[in-house]
This record gives sequence, C-alpha cells and structure tokens, in this order.
Amino acid sequence: MNEEHKQQGAGIGGDFEEQLRGLLAEDAYTIRPSPAPYPAIHRRGTVERRRRVAAAGAALVTLAAVPMVAYALTGAGTGGDTAAPAPSVSVPQQTPETLTPTPSASPSGPARPATEGQLLDGITFEEAADGLEKCLAFDKSHTGPPNNAFDTDLGATDGYRIILAMNSTGDSNAPGDGMYVVAVKEQPQQIRLICNIRDGKAQGNNISTGSDDLPDAGPVRADINGGKLYQQSVLDRGNWKLPFRWGVIGTVDPSVARMTVSYGDATSQAALDHGWFVASGNLNQQVTVAPHIKGYDAEGKLVYDSDQDKYYEKTQP
Repeated sequence: MNEEHKQQGAGIGGDFEEQLRGLLAEDAYTIRPSPAPYPAIHRRGTVERRRRVAAAGAALVTLAAVPMVAYALTGAGTGGDTAAPAPSVSVPQQTPETLTPTPSASPSGPARPATEGQLLDGITFEEAADGLEKCLAFDKSHTGPPNNAFDTDLGATDGYRIILAMNSTGDSNAPGDGMYVVAVKEQPQQIRLICNIRDGKAQGNNISTGSDDLPDAGPVRADINGGKLYQQSVLDRGNWKLPFRWGVIGTVDPSVARMTVSYGDATSQAALDHGWFVASGNLNQQVTVAPHIKGYDAEGKLVYDSDQDKYYEKTQP
C-alpha cells in the first residue's frame, strides 16, 4: 500500500473512531439511571410509619412546629465525608385527624358510664375514678386481706364500671356534704360499691356481692342497699335537709327498654347501663314514700311496677 492510501485509510479510521466514541458517550448518557426520588421515598415512608402507628393504637400527639437543622453527607475533595448544613426544615404539625387511635387491649382503670348524664353536679369522670381508687384503698386499709369465705377482695379499679357520681348531702348521722361514687364489677363475681367521699377522703363503703335475683323477682330489681342514695338518716326523719340530690340504682333484664323513677314532685328517665339502671333527681320537699319505679318493654308495655313488687320497700323507714 502506497503512502497516499495509508493516509486515506488513517483519515477514514480517525473519523470512524470519533463517531464511535460519540455514539458510545450518547448511549452511556441514555442508559445512566436517573437520580433516586428522595422526596417521594421520604413521603411514602412517612405515610407508612403513620399507618403502622395508627394500627398499633398509639395515642394522639400534637407536635409543635419546631425548626431543626438537617445535615447531609457530601464527598470532600480529600475523599472523606464531611457534614454540610442543609436548609432548615420544620416538623409538620399533626392534627387529631392525622392519627386514628384504637381501643387499648388492656385498659387501665374503671370504665366510663353509658351516658354522661350519670356524672352529675359537675363531677368529672377523672374525679370519680380518683374517688373510686381512694375507696378501694380505704377498704384495704380498714379490712386487710380476706380472712374467711365471707371476706371479699375488692381488687383494683380495673374491671369496675362507674355507673353514678353525684353530690352527697350530710345529715345527723354523717355530717358534711361530699360526693357519692357508685361502681360495679361483674367478674370474678358481681360487686356493687357505694362510696362516700368528703374533704377529699373516703369516709366509708357500702358493699354488696352477688346477685339480688330472687326466685320470683321481676325484670327490675332495685338495689337492696341502695336506700342510702335516696334517704337521709332516720335521726332526721321529717326534717330532711333540702334540696336533696337523690339516686336510685339496681339491675334490669334486657327485656326492659325504658324506665322511669318518680320521687317527690319529679319524674326522671333512668339510664340503662350494661344490665344496671340508674336514675337521679333533686328533691325539694319532704317525703314519706320511696321512689316509684316503672319499667316498659320495647313496645311501651308496662312490665314492672314497684308498687306491685313484694320485695320493694315502698315507705321510708
């Protein structure tokens, strides 16, 4: 091959190599993976974390927007990693709609009553629960551990349901106004506790255990010892302190859909709470007869009348 042909071949080869390098560079640019979508990944991870927290039943927490500095690792010229400050960011504020709590598998403390109307005279559930705790501690401090089959360990507040909290009126037998807390427990045995609290301290408990059911009892059974909630001391007979906050409690069958309790000059609708009934009102006149209780089925038919109940004490002592 002469010199001229060598030069032409070199020229052609040089142009081909340049074209090939250009094509390879374009292909390399074309197949290079795009940068990772960090903002999208971060948002998705945040959503998943919130979803898991909500499924776990975490309590709602409102986070204040607090500025914070984030640091990103960047490669330095020496090959080491150094921390360089990134733009300031804020934690977004979470509203109650952000997380949806689920009931705890093992709740602590007593259960709430079925209706808010069972917490009377401005008494909050927290105050009633605190009162119940004091009453149970009072019982332990005065009775000690059970010594025989007739003693009952009232246990802790877990498992109890508060069905009534109301003001209590002092009388000659128990001077000083205070608060009544009534709580019930079904397992391992049925317990009904009426506790009186005065000056922030438990003053005494009235406890019933077991069911009040009798062989021929009707669908409504007024609590056999519930009179302390609607009576004043026999020492004050005919001279009660008025006005007087009263309450009536007892057990009721599922067949009863509605109940009324009349006392003095007023009639109250009773609340039905997991097999218990609760009624209350204010007495403005001296009385000599006990509250009059009536129960009706879902069709409005009268199925219980305390006037016809041979076990119900119809007059005041």
